[in-house]
Amino acid sequence: MTHRVPVSPPADLYGKRRGDRAIRVIDAVAQARLRWTTLVNRKTPAVAEDDHRLALTVAQRQVQAHDTDVVSLLLAAPDGRALPPWRPGAHLDLELPSRRLRQYSLCGDPADPHGYRIAVRRIPGGGGGSIEVHQALVVGSTVTVRGPRNAFPFVLPGHGSDAARVHFVAGGIGITPILPMVRMAHRLGVPWSMVYTGRSRDSLAFLSELGTLGDRVRVRTDDEHGLPGAADLLPGVGADTAVYCCGPVPMTAVIAAAVREMPGVELHSERFSAPPVLDGTAFEVELARTGEVIAVPADRTVLEEVLKVRPGRPYSCRQGFCRTCRVTALCGTVDHRDTTLSVGERDSGDMLICVSRCTGERLVLDL
Repeated sequence: MTHRVPVSPPADLYGKRRGDRAIRVIDAVAQARLRWTTLVNRKTPAVAEDDHRLALTVAQRQVQAHDTDVVSLLLAAPDGRALPPWRPGAHLDLELPSRRLRQYSLCGDPADPHGYRIAVRRIPGGGGGSIEVHQALVVGSTVTVRGPRNAFPFVLPGHGSDAARVHFVAGGIGITPILPMVRMAHRLGVPWSMVYTGRSRDSLAFLSELGTLGDRVRVRTDDEHGLPGAADLLPGVGADTAVYCCGPVPMTAVIAAAVREMPGVELHSERFSAPPVLDGTAFEVELARTGEVIAVPADRTVLEEVLKVRPGRPYSCRQGFCRTCRVTALCGTVDHRDTTLSVGERDSGDMLICVSRCTGERLVLDL
C-alpha cells in the first residue's frame, strides 16, 4: 500500500543526480553554515527549498465541471520552450500571487512537452488557495511553479508491479492525478477499469474526455445511486489487480479497509485533505520569539493552532511531505510523523508542524 505521505522524494527528483563528490562536499558545507546562521539569528534563513522554479504563463483557462466550480489552467513557457518532462501522478507547487504555496496534480498529457495542465476546484473557506486560483490566474497572467515532482507514481504491470490489470477509482477532484494514468494504461494496452464518483454529474470534471475511452469508465453519482460502498468502488477487483485511488478521506478509507481483506491486491492511493490525528495527546507550544504559549488539543495539529495566532504562517500539503511548514524546535522532544526529513535535519531540530507532535508537555518553537 502506498500513499503520497510516506514516499520520500528520490535524489534525482528533477532528473539530475547529485552524486558528484565535490558537490556533496559543497552541499555539506552549505548546510552546516545554514544551521549555524539559524542558531545565531534565531530565524529561518531566506533560502529557497529548491532552485527548480519556472515562471509560466496561463495560456488557456477552461471550465471543466458544469457547476463551474472546477477550472483547468494550461501553463506554458512565455517563449514556447519545452518544459521539464513528467509522469502520471506528478504535481506542481504553485507560488500564488499572495505568496501562498499550493500543490496541484498535473492532469494533462505527459506527451505534450510544451504545456502543464492543472485543474482546481473552488473551495469556499478552504484556506484561500483555490479561490485565489479562480480569481487571480486569468489568461495571460504569470505564475511561478516548482517541479514537477511525483510522490504518487503509476507503476505499469510487468514493470515493477506483479498485477495483471489496473483498476482506478477517482472521487471528485481526485480525477486529476488519475486521468493521466488512465490515458497511459489505455494507450499501452494495459487491461484497466475505472469508477468515477461524485455528488452529481454537474460536479464531475473531464467527463467528455473520459467518454472517449469507452465503457470501461463507470460513472457513479450520489444523487442517482447514493453513497458508494466498497463493492461499488471495486467491482471485479481480484488478486491480480492494482488499485489506484484518489479522492476524499471517507472514500479512500473504505477502499483501504476492503483491500486489507483482499490478498494479493495492490493499493496505491493519494488524498488531498489532511489526515486525522491518530493517537494524539494534548501538549503546549511556546513561540520562542514572543513567549506566547499555545495549547494543542489531542485531536488537533500544531499547524492548526499556530495559524490561529499567526495566520500568515506558510503551509501547503498538510500531510507531511512538502516541507513548507518546517520550523525549528529549540526545546522539547518531537514526535516526528513525517517521512521526508533526514536524520540530520531532525537532529538539528527541524520538524513539520502539519503532522509532527510532542512526546512531552511542551515544545519551544523558533517562531
